[in-house]
Amino acid sequence: MTLRLALFDCDGTLVDGQAGVVGAMEAAFAGAGLPLPQRHLIRRAVGLSLPQAIRLLAPELPEDVRQELDRSYRDAFRAARESGQLVEPLYDGMAELVATLSQGGWLLGVATGKSRRGLDHCLAVHGLAAHFCTLQTADNHPSKPHPSMVDAALAESGADHAATVMIGDTQYDMAMAVNAGVRAIGVDWGYHTAQELREAGAEAVARDPAHLMELLS
Repeated sequence: MTLRLALFDCDGTLVDGQAGVVGAMEAAFAGAGLPLPQRHLIRRAVGLSLPQAIRLLAPELPEDVRQELDRSYRDAFRAARESGQLVEPLYDGMAELVATLSQGGWLLGVATGKSRRGLDHCLAVHGLAAHFCTLQTADNHPSKPHPSMVDAALAESGADHAATVMIGDTQYDMAMAVNAGVRAIGVDWGYHTAQELREAGAEAVARDPAHLMELLS
């Protein structure tokens, strides 16, 4: 029997994590006395690992300042999580989709720019952790679109390239899938446009979770 693996991005695909990301990034820049990046630019950087996101938002800053922003962001995000102020709501229909795929014999995984601590918290809050057999995070891999997360998920799950699909909301997810040699399906409820997803390699873009289920069937 062929093992089928569906890899999900987290922020912008499973959950709407923009509020936490934007809040922590603004706190980091404000704490350093720097002008705040535009919020739509912060949202567009979601999906990249944190150092790459900061570099995209502030390419002119020296490396030591970017490293301080990295630390401040992590501190702000952790403080929000520990105080109960972090809100990362599931997109409507995603819990049902994950359960249906799991019950239907799919292996499920996550490939995300989040830290492992952040991902574990997110999945636990929503009661989804038991559905996923492989979790790949920014702690152990280069940033998307490098294929390392997908390669590790394939090795850990035992699935092969032809039976694996990467599902995400950004061009970084789609490019990672292309670089890894697996299928790429975009979702249009996240942070990049459907056109951008297709241009980055998406074979299709789901309008909603029901449509995504059709594309996976």
